[in-house]
Amino acid sequence: MTESTHSSYCLNPYRYSRRATREVRAGNVGIGGANPIRVQSMITCDTMDTAASIQQTLDLVAVGCEIVRITAPTVKDAANLQHIVAGLRAQGCEVPIVADIHFKPEAAMEAAKWVEKVRVNPGNYADSKKFAVKEYTDTEYAAELDRIRERFSPLVQFCKEHGRAMRIGTNHGSLSDRIMNRYGDSPLGMVESALEFARIARELDYHAFVFSMKASNPKVMIEAYRLLVARLDELGNAEGEMRNVEGGMPNKGGGAEPSPNSEFRTPHSWSYPIHLGVTEAGDGEDGRIKSAIGIGSLLNDGIGDTIRVSLTEDSVHEIPVAQAMVAPFNARGAGEGPEFPDVPLSYDPFSYHRRETARVEVNGIALGGEETMRVFTSQEKWDALAHKIDRLGDYKPELVLEKSGVVAVDPLDESAVAKVNASQDPVVVTIADGLDVPVIAAYRLLAARLEERHPILLKDTLAPSADPNAPFLDTLLTAAKRIGSLLCDGIGDAVLVQGEHAPGQSLRLAYNILQAAGSRIFKTDYVACPSCGRTLFNLQTTTARIKAATSHLKGVKIAIMGCIVNGPGEMADADFGYVGGAPGKVNLYVGKKPVKFNIPEVEAVDRLQDLIREHGKWVDPAPAAEPAQV
Repeated sequence: MTESTHSSYCLNPYRYSRRATREVRAGNVGIGGANPIRVQSMITCDTMDTAASIQQTLDLVAVGCEIVRITAPTVKDAANLQHIVAGLRAQGCEVPIVADIHFKPEAAMEAAKWVEKVRVNPGNYADSKKFAVKEYTDTEYAAELDRIRERFSPLVQFCKEHGRAMRIGTNHGSLSDRIMNRYGDSPLGMVESALEFARIARELDYHAFVFSMKASNPKVMIEAYRLLVARLDELGNAEGEMRNVEGGMPNKGGGAEPSPNSEFRTPHSWSYPIHLGVTEAGDGEDGRIKSAIGIGSLLNDGIGDTIRVSLTEDSVHEIPVAQAMVAPFNARGAGEGPEFPDVPLSYDPFSYHRRETARVEVNGIALGGEETMRVFTSQEKWDALAHKIDRLGDYKPELVLEKSGVVAVDPLDESAVAKVNASQDPVVVTIADGLDVPVIAAYRLLAARLEERHPILLKDTLAPSADPNAPFLDTLLTAAKRIGSLLCDGIGDAVLVQGEHAPGQSLRLAYNILQAAGSRIFKTDYVACPSCGRTLFNLQTTTARIKAATSHLKGVKIAIMGCIVNGPGEMADADFGYVGGAPGKVNLYVGKKPVKFNIPEVEAVDRLQDLIREHGKWVDPAPAAEPAQV
């Protein structure tokens, strides 16, 4: 077990309390501080199309988007932001506009003249990624930082003088060669990349910025954000100790801070707001589940002040998902629910490691140990599906709860847990239904108190009487947030979705959560970025075509990227990549290595299939069978 260092990444992993931050203002919208968690998105059209950019922004605002991001890949695009913003203001739309910058500091300087906020990516703002291998001496590394300071400082000074906010947004897929060579392709590298830029901003007494740590893998994303917050707390605590020794030092800039008497802790000078997002989440149910796992897990830990749900769909569809995700937290007070004991955690919040349990057999099905994660259902749902179980394919139930002998306990009852620990043989344990306890906190406590040899069955809710009229989006987000969060903590050997009333749908949801969390890969895995003005082909139709051609390739991971900004890096753990290289042209990758260039888009899906065949991962699809409704 790890030491009980709750403040290292959240105030208390057993009791909700939102992390306190300073407020940063983007135009008329406050981020962090005592503000609600903000919802934002990004338009998808060409930034040079002024009318379309204005209309897409208005469409987003109409469905509740509070901050709108627009890509500015060139100085020309950045200059056109003047006309977009003027057109919006002329129509009475005051939504803050964020310029999204990659590669070109000159574009950032131009964009900052017209927008309320600028997003910079530390991995490519002053660097061009070459995947070069080089051992940097401390002197060489310092010289690189001086070069970055020279490139970045003018933007910081301009933003400070003109009241512009900034997001220092690290992407796992676009870390600089300097960071990659010193820290590796890791959450630590992501954090250090952002801190390099933050230190430059602070040296110039500029504090109106937020951080983000985006990745397509929820585990990497969660670990990076937790590590960032822990590092910020460490820096703030060290600075606080220095202030005490030196007799007090005023906090400069960055906006108002919440009162010490509010539900927030008083923030320290490094307590900058956090922007959450899972990048390249994909579309449909899978994209929503992956987003809920990453974003929902962190919100539950009290981390996050603004979010963007990145779906490979029209961006207006992102807003209802984001709103549903933040609503419970915006309505939630600190410290709600029963008091949980302060016990050491069973997991390392900064590095994934599956909880080590014994292998047991339940009705002939092995679970625990190194066995695959299993999927339970209830007797009632099994009976409802009995007539078509042989046609459920990859979504079959494996075990029935009522026939499994699973032991249900209240983790707050030490004697009940001790009784299980006293048993000679390992048993599968879960949380008893009907308890009025937060699900994630309850399972964390159970994992902390239960001997590791006992496998754990995860549930999405402890109230199994599912409402048949409950919106599927709500049950999906709840199940993905709770079960997915615990899986990413390394807790759990089997899952049971109780909150979804429909039997087949609950099974599909269980399997898709396991897939999105990387806990059980049973189908083709896709990493697909959302559209934006940089995209070089229609992502939605292209993703649909690729899925139609490859969805039978179980365990193969395919990345679909509209441009090269995050493409090669985010594809590092993909088997194959399909990346826009130029208008109408596609480059194909094996891992992060480009192998086929400038393929006409009309041929690219066929050529992708050929590439998969060349590498021995192609199988012909099985003959179509009559599908069962799930």
